[in-house]
Amino acid sequence: MAMKIKAIITGSTGMVGKGVLLECLENEDIESVLVVNRKPLGLQHPKLREIIHKDFFDLSAISGEMQGYDCCFFCLGVSSAGMAEDVYTHLTYDLTLTFAKAFLARNPGSLFTYVSGAGTDSTEKGRSMWARVKGRTENALLALPFRAAYMFRPGFIEPMKGIKSGTRLYNALYIILWPLFPVFRAMPKYATDTIRLGNAMIKVACLGYEKKVLECTDINIIANR
Repeated sequence: MAMKIKAIITGSTGMVGKGVLLECLENEDIESVLVVNRKPLGLQHPKLREIIHKDFFDLSAISGEMQGYDCCFFCLGVSSAGMAEDVYTHLTYDLTLTFAKAFLARNPGSLFTYVSGAGTDSTEKGRSMWARVKGRTENALLALPFRAAYMFRPGFIEPMKGIKSGTRLYNALYIILWPLFPVFRAMPKYATDTIRLGNAMIKVACLGYEKKVLECTDINIIANR
């Protein structure tokens, strides 16, 4: 039987984080949700509490409010487009590890899930800059003493329930690609949607999974169970 859990979500103003949040609010296994955002979410729900915090590199002012949670769904991220590797590393690796360590310090024995992406490079040596940085971030998270940590690598993600990406470029691409969505839905190895991704993250947090790194196929299999 799944246990009821209290979850923290980052990035809930973005497409992936908003998708996870909506599924959490509808799921009976989620007792309560704390979202930590830089800007207001604009959503109210009996299970939901929000903290607005601008500097994710200094969490000392809010760390006490992060205590008492079972898991963190870390969905915060930036596009690497046009970004130098050192800057992208700071906003991806450094930021994620800062938050993860602060969360772990307040919640020993907790669980952490991280959304990276299909093509992430676990060797940290490939030619793709973003993939190397994401791989380094995954490896560092897996080395932390969480009860369990899971790396989610979705491919194409179809936004559901009226969700939009927080990135203008991605929203423009979704409009262009909309006629192809039925094709993507038929390729579970490469595509998923915000509902299935959110449900998969919740199920893994409640029940665990045999793999620590979950590709798109794993995400869809878990969601459809």
